[in-house]
This record gives sequence, C-alpha cells and structure tokens, in this order.
Amino acid sequence: MAIDAYTKLVFLVLKYLSMDQGSSKLVLLTKILPVTVRVIHKEAEEKKILFNPRPYFRLFINWLLDLTSDPVLDGANFQVLTLLAGAFHALQPLKVPGFSFAWLELVSHKSFMPKLLTSSAPKGWPHFQRLLVDLFKFLEPYLRNAELAEPVQFLYRGTMRVLLVLLHDFPEFLCDYHFSFCDVIPPSCVQMRNVILSAFPRNMRLPDPSTPNLKIDLLAEISQPPRILSDVIGALKEKQIKIDTDEYMKTKPEGSTFLTELKHRLLLSQNEANLAGTVYNVPLINSLVLYVGMQAIQQLQSKPATQHASTQQMTQNPPMDIFLVSAAMDIFQTLINNLDTEGRYLFLNAVANQLRYPNNHTHYFSFVLLFLFAEASQEIVQEQITRVLLERLIVNRPHPWGLLITFIELIKNPRYSFWSRSFTRCAPEIERLFESVLRSCGGAKAADDGMVTGGIPDGNH
Repeated sequence: MAIDAYTKLVFLVLKYLSMDQGSSKLVLLTKILPVTVRVIHKEAEEKKILFNPRPYFRLFINWLLDLTSDPVLDGANFQVLTLLAGAFHALQPLKVPGFSFAWLELVSHKSFMPKLLTSSAPKGWPHFQRLLVDLFKFLEPYLRNAELAEPVQFLYRGTMRVLLVLLHDFPEFLCDYHFSFCDVIPPSCVQMRNVILSAFPRNMRLPDPSTPNLKIDLLAEISQPPRILSDVIGALKEKQIKIDTDEYMKTKPEGSTFLTELKHRLLLSQNEANLAGTVYNVPLINSLVLYVGMQAIQQLQSKPATQHASTQQMTQNPPMDIFLVSAAMDIFQTLINNLDTEGRYLFLNAVANQLRYPNNHTHYFSFVLLFLFAEASQEIVQEQITRVLLERLIVNRPHPWGLLITFIELIKNPRYSFWSRSFTRCAPEIERLFESVLRSCGGAKAADDGMVTGGIPDGNH
C-alpha cells in the first residue's frame, strides 16, 4: 500500500539520515508531523461526513510501531512520544470529530500510552493528561445532555476501558490528576468519576471499610497529604478570588463582604451559562472547595499539638478537629446555606470528589460532609448530602474507599440520627434501596461508636 510505503520511507530517512554536528533528527520529525496534521484537518473540513480516517490511522500506527520500537532518533524515544502526543492533541475529537475512533485507539495503543507513562516518568504524564482531558471535553456535552447516540455510546465504552486499564496499571497517574479530570466530567457521569476516584497508590493496602470498630484516625496514611499535579488554583486566580480567599482564611477581617459576595462570584455570564448548561462556574467551585480544604489542613497542622490532642493521643495520629479552622467552615456553611439546589449539589460533589484513598484530604472532607449533615437546619440539605453519596454507591464498582467510609459512618453512627429522617422512608422503594446499600456495606443500622473519632462531638446534635 502507498501508506505503508510512505511511512517506511519516513522511517528509513530518519534512521539513516546523516545530520550536521549538533543537529538532531527530531528536527525533521517536527516538520513531518505538523504537515500531516494540516493535511488531515484540510481533508476532514472539505469532506465532512465523507472523511475516511482509516488511511491516516494506518499511517500513525505504522509510525508508532516503527519509531517507538527502534531507537532511530539518537535514543530519543521519549521526545518522539511527546511529539506524537502533540500531534494527537492537534487532532483531538473536538477539532476533527471524524477522526475520534481512530484517535482513541491511537492514544491508548500499547506502543504509545504505556511507553509515554513509563519512560522518564512522570515527565510524560502531563502529555497524556492533556489527551484525556481532550477526550472528556468532547464527550461532556453528550454525556451532560444524555444524548448517547450509538457512536457516542461506543466512544464512551472505549473511554471507560482506557480508564480501567489506567486504574489497573497506572493508578498513581489517576490519583495525581483526579482534580483536572473531575473538572471536565459532568456530574451525571457517576461511574466514570468513580473509576478515577477509586485509584490508590500501588504500595498502599486499603483497610476494609466494613471492618468492625475500624478507626481511620489510627491509620498511618491518614495524616499524609496526597500528591496533586493538577492546577488547583488556576480558576481562582483567573476570577481573582484567590487573594480574597487567602485574606479571609488568615484573618477573617471584620466587615468583610467576602462571604456575602461569594455566591455571585461563582456564577457564569449568560453566554457562558448557555454553553456550560449551568449558571455556575463548576471548575471555580471545585477549585475553591479543594483550596480552602488544603489551607485549613495546613492551619491545623501548624497549630500547637496541645490544642487538639492529649499527650496520649499525640503518640498516634491526633484527631483532626475541624472546629479549629472556623474560617473554612464559615465558607462551606455559607455555600451550603446560600446556594440554590443546583449550586448546593455542585458544591457537595466538589467535596465528595476528595473522598478517595486514605490521606489527610479524605479525612478532612469526610469530617466536613458529616459536620454539614449534622448542623443542617433544613432536612433538604441532609437529603441532598445523602443523594450525592448514595448515587455514587448504587452504580457498579469500583467505589472510592473514602466514600464508603463516610457513608457507613453516616448511616451506622446514631449521633447523626440518619434513619429518623423522613426522606429515608418517603417511599417503599427508597426504603428498600437504603436497606440494600446498608447490607452491602455490612452491619446493622446503628453502632455504639463511630469509625471517625475526635470529629464531631455529641453535644452538637
């Protein structure tokens, strides 16, 4: 075939081309790939639905097999992979929809994805993270509006398979970039998000959440911060909220309008809302929640140990008392009380996105959710907290460890009076659903003591 002949020609030229001293064969590849991308763009634009991606798919497959298996470019295999990643980014489904299926197979190919994630790790991770975000951004409007025509269903299934491979082979990659992925996955895609949030480091062994008398405060990992490679504060800086947030967290100045203006600052303009399908800036809410939590944890750790632990407790991991950082809880309570139903749901999702493997973020945000449930002045708030947790548990596995821990604590600890809430008995099918989830979590409706010690005193209820 002409395609095979052309790819072999390029490969042989790169392999045997003699370069001047100080030059690199990569220079030639940086010219070949952009030309190829422009040709694909031009043909896809001209032919539209008649565009045939198969010749170009074969072209890139041949290059993947040849260029990544033979160190032809002075041993610069990693640079070859990053150049190919750049080409795939330029051919992302949003720009060339007709190339979507070929594109997904290329970026997940055994000669590309594993090599990019393992060679010079984690230097290759940002390149593959960008490609995954490209894929999620393309799928987002279809998934948000539940417009799953047959082609989109196939693409969704392919995406889920890629995520499951990453969960099994490269869980640290999903752990480190969970924040940026959750930013572009719509709230309705519960299982896709669960797969990402269920990832945990391979050197960690998760304790069984249904273990009787499990005290997560005593786990060695629960005091350690997770590694986050995503840009947490980018959205805050873009909307000029970070400085005001820092000032409020540090000093809580008298007469500050930060809390009263917060809801308005989380809204999108009319044009942006029409495109996003919501009036709220979801990435900004996600950034605010995680950043405030991270700052609160830092303040907790910087306080003298005598303020939050007895001498005996200090020999272990001291309990995390969220009441020592009132500024953070003021922000969270303002959001849950002032936002409407949609905004509150997005806020609670942002909190639940941090319930992952054992670390101090999971520990802190588990307390936050339980505290907000206990202190809620309206049952609709408690019902919405339950909904956010429950909808992540009734889908197929995997389920994030922190999510299970939090829900089991909520339904089994009598201090939260969960089973006395009217929404647990509003309909027979709802009651059966709760009973089913309870059985799957293991145990009776109430327990004498909670898994999370030192969190919310009984006197608050």
